[in-house]
Amino acid sequence: MVVMECPEKAAPRALGGASATRGLGGSAIVSEKEHLAGRRRRAPRPSQGTRTALYLRVSTADQKPDLQDDGLRGYAARVGLDVVQDYCDIAVSGRREGRPQLNALMAAARNREIDCVLVWKFDRFARSTRHLLAALEEFDHLGVRFVSVQDQIDTSSPMGRAMFTIIGAMAELESSLISERVTAGMRAAQARGRHLGRPATPPRLVSAIEALATSTDLSIRQIHKEIGGRASRSIVGAITKRARAAPPSAL
Repeated sequence: MVVMECPEKAAPRALGGASATRGLGGSAIVSEKEHLAGRRRRAPRPSQGTRTALYLRVSTADQKPDLQDDGLRGYAARVGLDVVQDYCDIAVSGRREGRPQLNALMAAARNREIDCVLVWKFDRFARSTRHLLAALEEFDHLGVRFVSVQDQIDTSSPMGRAMFTIIGAMAELESSLISERVTAGMRAAQARGRHLGRPATPPRLVSAIEALATSTDLSIRQIHKEIGGRASRSIVGAITKRARAAPPSAL
């Protein structure tokens, strides 16, 4: 007698019929519910872009940005960021607004050419807390990530944004304290009778400038040339204007 075996039962279907199974070769099979509704699951969002720009700054021409450059490129290599451009301002103070390379960096961010800005320390980038916050707000609007390597702060996290604000405020406070100490030192020197600033213009030179201003129609530049540049053009201009504005003396 031949015994007929019963065929194996199909694997139980998940509750709700919303799960997808795997077919031969590991290919995904759309669930019955999704197929009937005519919908497909959304693909996962792509990870954050890796097009990275480096920003470096040194305050004097004698300083070299090699330390910043090596550190930034090493960090980018470790975390998988692709450096597409680097911007370096040389012999430019952090308090100046006119930084050509920083302006170029901001333009690249506005043109959607980069996804991340990498700096060595945040004070290499921002000149004040206001500037820092304004830049971070613009980067956030543009979807640009901002990372400070030495400060170990990344604006992609809420904690990173909060820490940037706090550290920026502390740096501005330190700068203000330094300015106050310098001002106090200058006042103390003046109280002791020390002359601060440029040396006074010799009276003989002042008389020569006044004579040229009242007896000729020479311009300030020409008078400055006549005295051989022994005084700055601004001083020559001030003396000339004062002399020509004074009423003529009575004979």
